[in-house]
Amino acid sequence: MESPHDWYPEKPLLEKVKVEGNWGLTLFSVLLFVLTFLYVFQDQLDFVFYLVLVLLIHEGGHYLSMKYFRYENLRMLFIPLMGAFVQGSKSRYSQKESLLVIAAGPFPGVWIGIALFIIAQLQQQVWLLEFSFLFLFLNVMNLIPIDPLDGGQLFKLYVKRKRDLFLMVFALLSSLLLIVVGYFLSNYILMAFGFFMAFKVRSLQRNYYLRKQLDAAHIEYELNYEELSNRDYAHIKRILLQEMPTLRKLAELNGEDADELVASHVNAVLSTPLDRDAPLNLRVFIFIFWLLSIAVPVFLFTGSLFDFSWYFETL
Repeated sequence: MESPHDWYPEKPLLEKVKVEGNWGLTLFSVLLFVLTFLYVFQDQLDFVFYLVLVLLIHEGGHYLSMKYFRYENLRMLFIPLMGAFVQGSKSRYSQKESLLVIAAGPFPGVWIGIALFIIAQLQQQVWLLEFSFLFLFLNVMNLIPIDPLDGGQLFKLYVKRKRDLFLMVFALLSSLLLIVVGYFLSNYILMAFGFFMAFKVRSLQRNYYLRKQLDAAHIEYELNYEELSNRDYAHIKRILLQEMPTLRKLAELNGEDADELVASHVNAVLSTPLDRDAPLNLRVFIFIFWLLSIAVPVFLFTGSLFDFSWYFETL
């Protein structure tokens, strides 16, 4: 509670953006995704069908787990030539729930792919083998610890609280890796995504320096905007206006009209609270399962357990 001798103006209200689940928009994004891929990969309808099904199962795992844990503003969208994503939010995150939400995407996909791979080998079914390849490739690649892949999100959940510097370096390395891999694979979409990630690095760098000043001033920022006291809002606003000349000029020129804009920048500095409630056995289990989900498919492809000669004879 604030002292009566330490009065500060009321912080501006920030209206919460409510995103309603719109399955019509999801279906439209799937249709656009399919048409774009068919334009690029002509006469590859079976490949596009397999790809959409793999992505639906992957993202469906995220969606259902987020629904179970009562995330708000849930929606699923497909992005042409890129992939798909599920978006949702909470006022306070749980490490336990977050681990399960992230794992619910790639883990089922990997083990479905392994099962289909074994059945395809036993039955010598070409289409089923190619379907399993797609399951395994997309989901195993997604487990690589690179931001913003699921592997990167899992990795970040194992890092301790004061981790702004680590997240900034991690995002920078991820960005550089995507650019380099995209260059050697001549994949310009991957390179573009790497450059796009660089903007996130800049944002993380700004927040890192701002939060260092907040730590020095003993101002709590791991909370929601609604929980932020008027005193702390005033201090964060002052630091922001000092560090961001453009925002300061806008605030001076527009007066109260710029209050909501300044408040949105203050909100961006805050870190949504994360309860580190995941028990050790869950963290160990997910970490081991994570390693197995990468190692087993690699063993299947590089080991001599299966014979691929029948597949190549059909090509």
